[in-house]
Amino acid sequence: MREIKFRAWFTRDEKYIKPMTIQNMIHQKVSTFSLSVLYNEIVFEQYTGLKDKNGVDIYEGDIVRCSRGCPHKVVWEEERGGMFGGGMPGWYLSGLDEGYAWTNSEEVIGNIHENPKLLGE
Repeated sequence: MREIKFRAWFTRDEKYIKPMTIQNMIHQKVSTFSLSVLYNEIVFEQYTGLKDKNGVDIYEGDIVRCSRGCPHKVVWEEERGGMFGGGMPGWYLSGLDEGYAWTNSEEVIGNIHENPKLLGE
C-alpha cells in the first residue's frame, strides 16, 4: 500500500512548514474567515509514492532530472488519474513525451518554490 503524505509550502514566509506547525496555526485562528485566509496561504503537495535514485521522497512540485538529464516539474494530470503512464500512476514529469518510462535513475534537484530557475522559465 502506498504511503499517503503531504508537505506544505507557506506562501507568506516562503518556506516549507511541518504538519504540526500547520495544526498549531489552525488552533490559533478562531474565525472561519481567518481559516480561509490561512488555507489560501498554504500550498499542499502530495507525495507521489516514488523515491529518486538517492532514496529521496518525490513530491508534487519537485523538479526532477530525468534519465535524459533535463529538468522537469512533477505534476498530477487529473485526466489520467489512476492510470499508469510512464511508470507513475497519474504523476508525470512535465514536458516529457508519452513514451518516457520511469527508470529509477531520476533525481530530485529542487522544487518549484525555492528553485524555479532550474526549469529555465
